[in-house]
Amino acid sequence: MLTGARQVGKTSLLLHLFPDASYITLVDPFSAAAAQDDPENFILSLKSPVILDEAQYAPELFRHLKIFIDKNKKPGQYIRTGSQKFPLMQHASESLAGRIGVIELLPLSYAEIKRKKNALSIEDYMVNGGYPAIHGEGIPPKVLYPSYVSAYIERDIRNLLHVQNLRDSSRFLRSIALRSGQILSFSDIAKDVGIAPNTAKAWISILETSGLIVLVEGFYSNQNKRIIKSPKLYFNDTGLLLYLLGIDSWEQLSSSPLLDPVWESYAFTQIYAAMIKLQISPRMISYWRTKDGKEVDFIIDKGTRLIAIECKSKSLPDISDEKGLTAFCNSNQGKKIDRVIFCKSKGFIKNQKTGLIIDNGLNIEKVLMGTQNS
Repeated sequence: MLTGARQVGKTSLLLHLFPDASYITLVDPFSAAAAQDDPENFILSLKSPVILDEAQYAPELFRHLKIFIDKNKKPGQYIRTGSQKFPLMQHASESLAGRIGVIELLPLSYAEIKRKKNALSIEDYMVNGGYPAIHGEGIPPKVLYPSYVSAYIERDIRNLLHVQNLRDSSRFLRSIALRSGQILSFSDIAKDVGIAPNTAKAWISILETSGLIVLVEGFYSNQNKRIIKSPKLYFNDTGLLLYLLGIDSWEQLSSSPLLDPVWESYAFTQIYAAMIKLQISPRMISYWRTKDGKEVDFIIDKGTRLIAIECKSKSLPDISDEKGLTAFCNSNQGKKIDRVIFCKSKGFIKNQKTGLIIDNGLNIEKVLMGTQNS
């Protein structure tokens, strides 16, 4: 099962990898109705291997697929995609435990695009985002994102939660965008949009379910404290984030007070993509903040070591940028900690004496693996 936000390339990837597989999209209401109303005959009619696109539109199919899979245990018969991650996972875990592999597909990272378009700058990547249609088909961001928001995001929110007021959903999206990289307060969002806090919580859950945002919990020595602290919110793509913020150029962003939280959001997208690729559980990323204001943007728990990452939008960090990292190390003495400053540097630097790593994201996989060179 391949999950991820809409338009990240799930279908294109599978059709490329499995050109001989039959293909059925359950977005088609007739196919979805057949799968829901008569799942056994629907499955019998399939010629495997088969790609079942947007499987969330026929959740009953999972339970019946189990019977057919148990009769014929040949792997790779049914390849599914879905843009509603949590409902899919719920049905998969209930019906297909031990019989299904799940992969999440994200927008393209800067490092991935850089391998094909070496001239692409970080600034242009942040403004354009990582959706494949922009880089593969040449669709301008100013064309893609307005239709993406109206056709997918707002439609999904309204349909799933029966929201009638388009103005409310538009205000909600902008309110969420303004909080990317910040600690989440459902009551503040509700106040800004004019909705109830429980409604704000439900709408945020839909965005998270759709793979558009990720909530990052706080890091605490007592793990039980994690679930009662407010998470931080991040968009999974800076191009979409900047569109919602009304920013369409690096010049506009660089002079905006939103530069630092957007840079932190960019850093998150690159770190998160590397974690998914390296099969590091997303639950292993957190943030650290004390009551007296000391903080580190990201903590990644690798079991035998911690990776502490501070994000700075400048090109050359100075000693003051290490304050949060130093405070975190002092609070976690006895643990092996890699200290990283994620900034707009020209390349990768590791200080031999202090061990401090400076990177712009292109080497983040090596940092996570602990294989970076000096």
